[in-house]
Amino acid sequence: MVADGARRAGGRMPRGIVYEEIDNYIDGLANRGDAALMAVEKQGLDEGWPIVGAAEGSLLHILARSVRAKRILELGTAIGYSGTWLARALADGGELVTVEHDPKTAALAQKNFERTGVSSKVRIVVGTAERALREVKGLFDFIFNDIDKVGYPAVLEPCIERVRLGGLLVTDNVLWHGDVSRKDRSPEVTAIRTYNERLSKDPRMIASVVPLRDGISIASKITIDGFGIAHHGVAHGVPSREP
Repeated sequence: MVADGARRAGGRMPRGIVYEEIDNYIDGLANRGDAALMAVEKQGLDEGWPIVGAAEGSLLHILARSVRAKRILELGTAIGYSGTWLARALADGGELVTVEHDPKTAALAQKNFERTGVSSKVRIVVGTAERALREVKGLFDFIFNDIDKVGYPAVLEPCIERVRLGGLLVTDNVLWHGDVSRKDRSPEVTAIRTYNERLSKDPRMIASVVPLRDGISIASKITIDGFGIAHHGVAHGVPSREP
């Protein structure tokens, strides 16, 4: 059944990802964590930081726990909000490596990791995502990509190489206000479209886009040799290991 608003718009969904009232409903149901995490969320909202929000933070936590992540790589630290959700999902003895290009922002994130009690599990790397992906050692159970959108295509291949078989590559903002489905040709939209299309066609991965907030891509690494599902079936996860 088409909602009244969509009917008035000629049967099409409104400009955006989902109706505002649905987005608000989902957000109202979201687990916001403890007082410390809620304080970081409030800071993000009050100061205009691009944080993922409670509903997406909860989803990141669930996904990381679902693969029993012991090594997580986050590209784009910001103030440490999403990083806290991820660090709290780590298996015993696990580590979150989070990459932030701005030293001042990294220092702010460090204070918030201390505030939320996860600093002992977190290592902040200051620099670009591309450089970090070249220099970081070993494989990861879970990678969260949330860098500047024009940089998405450049990090896709190294992200796929760095995620272990059975691990997850999760990417934020893949619908970009819905503009990926329109004629918009901005640098951000062009980069996101390229990233989404390459990921969807990569035989090593199986991906799906969830229209939560600004769109989240969830991709599982199912093979390392490029034969894909038809040859192997969906692969079982294996523990992360050093190459």
